[in-house]
Amino acid sequence: MNEYKTHTCNEISLEDVGKKVRIAGFVETIRDLGGLVFLDIRDMYGITQVVTSGDPKDVDFASHIPIESSVTVFGEVKKRDEETVNPKLKTGLVEIRIEEIKVLGKRTKNLPFEVNTNQEIREDLRLQYRFLDLRNERLKNNLILRAKVLQFLRNQMIEQGFLEVQTPILTSSSPEGARDYLVPSRLHPGKFYALPQAPQQFKQLLMVSGIDKYFQIAPCFRDEDARADRAPGEFYQLDMEMSYSTQEDVFASIEPVIYNTFKEFSDKKISKYPFPRIAYKEAMIKYGSDKPDLRNPLYIIDLSDFFKKCTFKPFIDRTVRAIKVKGHLSKGFHEKMLDYAMSIGMGGLGYLEVQEDLSYKGPIDKFIPDDLKKELLELADLEKNDTIFFIADNEQRATELAGQIRTELGKRLNLIDENVFEFCWIVDFPMFELDDQGKLAFSHNPFSMPQGGLEALNSENPLDILAYQYDIVCNGIELSSGAVRNHDIEIMLKAFTMAGYTEDEVKSKFGALYNAFQFGAPPHAGIAPGIDRMLMLLTDSDTIREVIAFPLNSKAQDLMMGAPSTVRRDQLRDVHIQIDIT
Repeated sequence: MNEYKTHTCNEISLEDVGKKVRIAGFVETIRDLGGLVFLDIRDMYGITQVVTSGDPKDVDFASHIPIESSVTVFGEVKKRDEETVNPKLKTGLVEIRIEEIKVLGKRTKNLPFEVNTNQEIREDLRLQYRFLDLRNERLKNNLILRAKVLQFLRNQMIEQGFLEVQTPILTSSSPEGARDYLVPSRLHPGKFYALPQAPQQFKQLLMVSGIDKYFQIAPCFRDEDARADRAPGEFYQLDMEMSYSTQEDVFASIEPVIYNTFKEFSDKKISKYPFPRIAYKEAMIKYGSDKPDLRNPLYIIDLSDFFKKCTFKPFIDRTVRAIKVKGHLSKGFHEKMLDYAMSIGMGGLGYLEVQEDLSYKGPIDKFIPDDLKKELLELADLEKNDTIFFIADNEQRATELAGQIRTELGKRLNLIDENVFEFCWIVDFPMFELDDQGKLAFSHNPFSMPQGGLEALNSENPLDILAYQYDIVCNGIELSSGAVRNHDIEIMLKAFTMAGYTEDEVKSKFGALYNAFQFGAPPHAGIAPGIDRMLMLLTDSDTIREVIAFPLNSKAQDLMMGAPSTVRRDQLRDVHIQIDIT
């Protein structure tokens, strides 16, 4: 028999009235009414009120227990008086009359913050005392939801015939888009392991091994700067790969998993699958982003060619993007939007308002020739009382700025439905791009199959080649990247050669794949939805740290454990490391 408790704090009900029970938990509140002391005892599952019997010694003892101490309480279950019923609690009809109360773990230090509060608490303090922070009901519920979501995802993958396989944590360093976390080897002086940025190569090797449908809840490690939706150290993804499969096969497998998960754990409206497919090029023009928030009904149009025929010098020979909104807006609204535009690096934010007679009113009206004004109405699908905003810069900046203005307009005009999850696929990513030095580089996953295969690599302009690469996006957040993999050694070598790698470098950096692809590798494709980001959406959390038990802060520090930390000299000697900080 458990000497600390016989019941949890959510299961005591009217059926237990008259019974002797024992509960255990933390003291959440104490109310001293003089002759009686009421305590709320909280455990993992709920709260139960307990009350002293009136003995002065019990009253004195109970009233001096520090809140958040751990206690066990034994006593008889009583029905509460009608005026003291608490409808907010599952156990609000009953209470326990204390016959024995023991302090099992006394709080001896001052609380750094109130545990169950809706008040804002500094995040660095919360993370330093994360073990207290996790006593908060909201965070506790986030962890419970996380466990349920993981189990639900696992079950769905197993039902589809996927085999769960764990892949190594200690592996070799390879250029996969982010900085590696390195681990020095004790047995091999001067050599290092790397923590996997993703199980990318291992899951492809499993396909070569004949494991045709693989998945795992995979830990990934990337030394990246933190964002609201990105952890700076480790994160988890639903990693999956399928052999003898196409892009559409991957979509058909993962779409119901994503849809069912959001349907199971949210009351919001969810876009039905098959989710919309949007080409990368179209997304960048229409939404100014490769992770568009489709809850926002505003879209962007390209008016670059039109303004080449006008006399407004700041728009001539520039990429000009425009966004139409319904209605005329106040002077104050325009001033605030101008302030926002300036804050993101724009020189201004031009606009026009369409009048009742379909004429224009606005700063740049006089620069549009009269014979072109009707053409603008048709190009932008303008109607009376519409307002249209203009963004001009070089193509890359105009695309980026227009996306930011679209998002800001959607927020300020309250156009975004917070009760909807809108999913879409971004497809047809370019295979290559130019890096900061003007050299050809992979734009996405280097292991992706180019559309058109070897022929495209040999004959087309590299910047025109598309890849079988795809992202799944929800409400403006990228949940996952995926691709049809390049399984042909000849195509692989050609693609890497175009990106500046020699065959020897490919052998060195991707030796296992280089070797395996010469032993009859099957075509394969996969994807890896981010679990932390899914949970961030499901819980309406502002940052990804709210759905991770013990996260690093935005500076990649564990304030609770004191990591990263210095280590002893003998530890460094063991792994043949000498520190030289200059």
